Amino acid sequence: MLHIAAMLFRSIAFSCASVATAFLAGCSPTSSPGEPAPPTSGGAQASCLSRAYPEIGGPISLVSHTGERVTEENFKGHPTLIYFGFTYCPDVCPMTLVTVERAYEKLPEGVQPPQTLLISVDPERDTPEALAAYVEAPRFPKDLTGLTGTPEEVRAAADEFVADYSKVDQPDSQADYTMDHTSLLYLMDEDWQLKTFFTHEDTDETIAACLGEILTK
Repeated sequence: MLHIAAMLFRSIAFSCASVATAFLAGCSPTSSPGEPAPPTSGGAQASCLSRAYPEIGGPISLVSHTGERVTEENFKGHPTLIYFGFTYCPDVCPMTLVTVERAYEKLPEGVQPPQTLLISVDPERDTPEALAAYVEAPRFPKDLTGLTGTPEEVRAAADEFVADYSKVDQPDSQADYTMDHTSLLYLMDEDWQLKTFFTHEDTDETIAACLGEILTK
């Protein structure tokens, strides 16, 4: 089951390596040959409640943008939405976080949004100080928490969520390199168990509808 889930998740990797290409402003979805097509999301195609893999998600030990050492225990007791990205990501990461905030604004009255985590896949550049500035962007989710750590700690966290990422050198770029990474939003329940996930095909409307359904149960 874990192998099947891993294949599904890894088929929704987003590549930022083509950011310099004129046609692509930033990241684009890629699928590996021979792997199943990415799962679609929401609406009549699939209930958002059908996308929970118990094998996806697990313990983390990272450092928050405030400099505090945290684990999954710090976030249990409340639903949590998790995104793996990085501050130098040109458009997919910020666009995703803006979409999340728009979804939160569309939640039914009285429904509180989940706590939101951005786990950096670029610990070399994403220090707690860099994340602290990044998470304050005005259109990002309120109280967004940035997490980073050593390369080993970040890789361990990503592996728990079957989230792929890799460094791509860009010698002609001011940034020197970018990161290829899976672009998924993982919704964990109060017990840190995967409840559902969202893909690049989801909009603020489909995310809000799904969250509204789950968070009111």
